[in-house]
Amino acid sequence: MTDEKTQSNRKAALDYHALPRPGKLEVRATKPLANQRDLSRAYSPGVAEACREIQADPAAAARYTARGNLVAVVTNGSAVLGLGNIGPLAAKPVMEGKAVLFKKFADIDCFDIEVNESDPQRLAQIVAALEPTFGAINLEDIKAPDCFVVEAECRKRMNIPVFHDDQHGTAIVVAAAALNALRVAGKRIETARIVSTGGGAAGIACLNLLVSLGARRENIWLYDLHGLVHEGREADMNPHKAAYARPGGPVALDEAIRGADFFLGLSAPGALRPEHVAAMAERPIVFALANPDPEIAPDEARAARPDVIMATGRSDHPNQVNNVLCFPFIFRGALDVGATEINEEMKLAAARAIADLATQASSAEAAAAYSGERMVFGPDYLIPKPFDPRLRAAVATAVAEAAMRTGVATRPLPDLAAYREAQAGAVFRSALIMRPVFDAARKAERRIIFAEGEDERVLRAAHAMLEETTDKPILIGRPEVIETRLERYGLPIRPDRDFEIVNPESDSRYRDYWTTYHELMERRGVTPDLARAIMRTNTTAIAAVAVHRGDADSLICGTFGQYLWHLNYVRQVLARDGFRPVGALSLMLLEKGPVFIADTQVHPDPEAEEVAEIAIAAARHARRFGVTPKVALLSHSQFGNLDTASGRKMRAAMALLDQREPDFEYEGEMHADTALDPELRARLFPRSRLQGEANVLILPNADSASGMRNILKQLGGALEVGPILMGMGNRAHIVTPSITTRGLLNISALAGTPVQSYA
Repeated sequence: MTDEKTQSNRKAALDYHALPRPGKLEVRATKPLANQRDLSRAYSPGVAEACREIQADPAAAARYTARGNLVAVVTNGSAVLGLGNIGPLAAKPVMEGKAVLFKKFADIDCFDIEVNESDPQRLAQIVAALEPTFGAINLEDIKAPDCFVVEAECRKRMNIPVFHDDQHGTAIVVAAAALNALRVAGKRIETARIVSTGGGAAGIACLNLLVSLGARRENIWLYDLHGLVHEGREADMNPHKAAYARPGGPVALDEAIRGADFFLGLSAPGALRPEHVAAMAERPIVFALANPDPEIAPDEARAARPDVIMATGRSDHPNQVNNVLCFPFIFRGALDVGATEINEEMKLAAARAIADLATQASSAEAAAAYSGERMVFGPDYLIPKPFDPRLRAAVATAVAEAAMRTGVATRPLPDLAAYREAQAGAVFRSALIMRPVFDAARKAERRIIFAEGEDERVLRAAHAMLEETTDKPILIGRPEVIETRLERYGLPIRPDRDFEIVNPESDSRYRDYWTTYHELMERRGVTPDLARAIMRTNTTAIAAVAVHRGDADSLICGTFGQYLWHLNYVRQVLARDGFRPVGALSLMLLEKGPVFIADTQVHPDPEAEEVAEIAIAAARHARRFGVTPKVALLSHSQFGNLDTASGRKMRAAMALLDQREPDFEYEGEMHADTALDPELRARLFPRSRLQGEANVLILPNADSASGMRNILKQLGGALEVGPILMGMGNRAHIVTPSITTRGLLNISALAGTPVQSYA
């Protein structure tokens, strides 16, 4: 790397830590503190009630305080990765970073605690004294052998999990990668010959966990700065190393590596040479995990042995062994069952869960985060990527189950399957509100045709559909393109077996489709030649004809192109027999709850009659999500105070709703803040028929509705489910190009459930 690039990266890193405010953490209140009532509950006198409950029952602390979701990251800065003994103050940025990872990946609150204490016994005393504050302790960057002493003493004194991540986090991820590397190489851990360099805390912990998985101590050669760890050696020995002392005298690494199956390096650059790799057994496994520079560079290892299966600690090479794959989720599972420790069975469960996840098709979220990388199980993909959202549910559930099975859980979970679902829902913000929709989708079996069947998001959504619902996907696209992309993305689904393909270039139904389209459109200027051309090139029209003919139950289109362009063909073919596009409804998921917005797409400037229909349809759809609709008609005017076009329109729509007497609360015309703030509404219009906060907002035109939708997404952090095309009886849904795979899966679940006919 050039000096200029190095300086640029250094400045960027420093700016990241310094701007716009120093550090990477802040503390936020989780309860309101806006008035005297809140103050009296948060502090004196109300806080005394919680204190008395905890005094009577210490376990109540998990209910009335943040302790059950609070971890301490504790260090004395004596062995900071890549930096050495830099002391506790200089280690603080690392510990803040660790706290951020806890929050990001597992929603665990974390305080970083840097302690100016080098004596391991006194450090253990300090940590043990913190037990009333925390639900668990993460020891970090403490040198060996002191870390062994600190962890052992803390575990002896404390009744909460104490976990030295440098040891056990590394060991768990190494074990997961090793399980899969051995699987790829066709080898068994019970017979594998293992050579390891590095007798520090992480190295010893890795070997211990490999032994727990079935590796035999007699097949392990451990080397450190003084050479082979063997019986009779006195230099730099401790009980942890002695457990791997081989009988006999010293043996050179050159000799031990010959015929070895697995090299595990947690030592220093250059510890493994190309000739060493060349001398290893067939399909050798090399984990060169020294940071920032591995024991051997991957290109050197592959040049020596093209069949090598390689892992490093670096993100710029395949198979990065990264502790973030495990530690947030291990603590998540341990905290949620009130575990008193993290035992060997919990570590093994985590390792196996991580390993198993890598054998499955990669998630769309991980694929998006690591664009361009081929994440298909094999030599270059042994373990999942850190941003794979499935890790939380898989690892936390496995750890929680192991804790309950081994008797260390003080709050056992009543339903492990529900817990797994809740963990998945915590990652996918739409999961909770989509649950009733997916439940309904599993009770039906509908055929969903995707107009853009070659798109990666569609292929991944089809795979997810088959896993999570009983619906059957139909993809419009060229078979050779679809199959090539399925292989590229590592998706196991295949045409004919799992889904049907409609090939626009060559399909036995082509004549039936173009003649059907021509019959529908011959009096609207469509000639036979034009009908033929459209049925070869326009996949939205093809999908609409498939639904019209009964070959599919619902279509999904719009992953590229303009919404109204797609809507034109949906209208042409499917807007008949009482079905017509009433409006587009967007469900916006905000921190405070769901809000529905309409009409975001269909009517540029709806008439009052159309507004009333939009409101009724939106209320009906809100109920599909288990939401009791409270509808507000928004405008520039507020309860008749302005004679504007939007005010007149909304007043007319209110009158039409009054005539129809719908079975939901509604009010208008009003501003958005009045709709969402009941106290403000009560001051302005005391006799409002709407109680509480509105959750369905009907805007006067598409410009304002679409603008609100986009502002909430970009500035409010809202997640969108939709748009949902109302009035078509689930025969068609048109998405937008920004939709994600998860968004497509949500829309497919909506398309896969019956909707009551519009009345």
